Amino acid sequence: MSRQSNYDKFPVIAAGSAEECSTGWRAIADRLAPALGSNAALCIECYPGVLTNDLMEQLRAHLPLAAVFSSEDCLKSPQQLHAILDPILGSDRVFARMNGVALEDYFDATLMAHMRSEVARAAQQGFVLIVGTGASLLAPAGAALVYADLARWEIQLRWRRNQIGNLGLQNSGADSATKYKCGFFVEWRAADRLKKRLLPKIDFLLDTNQPQSPKLISGDAFRSALAQTAQRPFRVVPYFDPGPWGGHWMEEVCDLPRDVPNHAWCFDCVPEENSLLLGFGEHRVEVPAINLVFSQPRALLGDAVHARFGTEFPIRFDFLDTMGGGNLSLQVHPLTEYIQEHFGMNYTQDESYYLLDAGPEATVYLGLKEDIDRQAMIDGLHRAQEGREDFPAEKYVNRWPARKHDHFLIPAGTIHCSGSESMVLEISATPYIFTFKLWDWGRLGLDGRPRPIHIDHGVQNIQWDRTTAWVGRELVNRFEPVAEGEGWREERTGLHEREFIETRRHWFTGVVPHDTCGGVNVLNLVEGDEALVESPTGAFAPYVVHYAETFIVPAAVGPYTIRPCGRAAGKQCATIKAFVRTGVPAHAAR
Repeated sequence: MSRQSNYDKFPVIAAGSAEECSTGWRAIADRLAPALGSNAALCIECYPGVLTNDLMEQLRAHLPLAAVFSSEDCLKSPQQLHAILDPILGSDRVFARMNGVALEDYFDATLMAHMRSEVARAAQQGFVLIVGTGASLLAPAGAALVYADLARWEIQLRWRRNQIGNLGLQNSGADSATKYKCGFFVEWRAADRLKKRLLPKIDFLLDTNQPQSPKLISGDAFRSALAQTAQRPFRVVPYFDPGPWGGHWMEEVCDLPRDVPNHAWCFDCVPEENSLLLGFGEHRVEVPAINLVFSQPRALLGDAVHARFGTEFPIRFDFLDTMGGGNLSLQVHPLTEYIQEHFGMNYTQDESYYLLDAGPEATVYLGLKEDIDRQAMIDGLHRAQEGREDFPAEKYVNRWPARKHDHFLIPAGTIHCSGSESMVLEISATPYIFTFKLWDWGRLGLDGRPRPIHIDHGVQNIQWDRTTAWVGRELVNRFEPVAEGEGWREERTGLHEREFIETRRHWFTGVVPHDTCGGVNVLNLVEGDEALVESPTGAFAPYVVHYAETFIVPAAVGPYTIRPCGRAAGKQCATIKAFVRTGVPAHAAR
């Protein structure tokens, strides 16, 4: 493997001029002061994880304020919050149940009523500032509204640094997995319910990802940027993380620093977790990509996908790098009825492994061997978990040779694992974190602890009839020619009939016609240095993508084309494309 990297780790979406963005606390205060106008109050609603005390102190120093109020003074006590959250979160290290907890449930009604009275009284003396998560619940009518936001990845990094804890729990010293579980299942869901209500009416958006370099844009500029983004191809900001099985392929291809032992993961298209970089001249405003899903669901997803999934982005692309690393955990994903009953999710993680690259010995573990002893396998998993012996995976699970551009389909309930020496583009549905690990090869996580294993969950979901012959016929390299034209050909590559995602691969040296057909498309350039995405009608500016980059084409785009460009001009390229099946026949132009 040797390739000059042109992978863009910080893709920017042109959104406006530099004059529309204020950078630094002094400039932000100067922008907010006249915006107060006749309003007596400035409200800054903060997503959980924003450093609210620092924010308050900075604005207190720069604005002529009669009083400053922290909404978080009205939070229920940690003991009261635990009484609400603990029955939902349970004792498992990873899993809990989706729920309907609202941000309002975090606050003491009596304290809130008292603070509203204090705010009203102080406002008679001059301008007041209300800051914190839930601040908008206290703001008087007519208050100027700022939404202080930050990326979920930055929140996770702050948890790892013990810089912050979960909302109201005073647990900044807890391990990051505990904080992530609470944030994932409760805190983010509650905050997002309020965010959806506020984004259409905020006066300003405040980017707090870099506390010493905050950025402010108007609510109108923010909404305009999202509306523009939903009409053209774009990329989210990827992030990379090490893991116990991680490799080194991404370090070279994606030009990553060698400051961690390896790079195991890349979230290259997970809008629930990734962010967008909005370019205002030379300024970069980073916002969670989920804001786009909340604000422009029909233009982004299309009517049929929106009707089915609401404001969730149902397709996920991520990288799993084991080149020079080890096997992933042996695992299985829950069946639809199981995830609904046990975790409150409406759909499950059907997925596939597309091999971006593979070493000579690369393999994928997939499906069970014929005529295995089910109980002996279960007993063996339990003995391995107890540390009595290693689990003999190859006695029970098929090990398929894996080559570059192979595609392995993995409907929920199929036991699977990517082996070492593989670079996997994982294409899947997005029900978040519901993976049941069965065996982790006797190793520890990067935190020095054994990673959580869920054998009991797993064995209830393994489809024991998915054995060698069936897997070879149904799940391995199901390539089917669909269409061809001058300089291109299209193949259907899956996914399996049980999965709602369809994937198509295009090989091309010329211009390939595509059409979203009213549903969002997600693509990755899996062969070739770079390609150009264009609108036949000039509806959006030509968009360059590079090798291994994942990009999104919103449903509203409709027809578009892709062709080799730059270093790839005249050479063969390939994309893999995913979309939600909505009854479009297999031969229709996609």
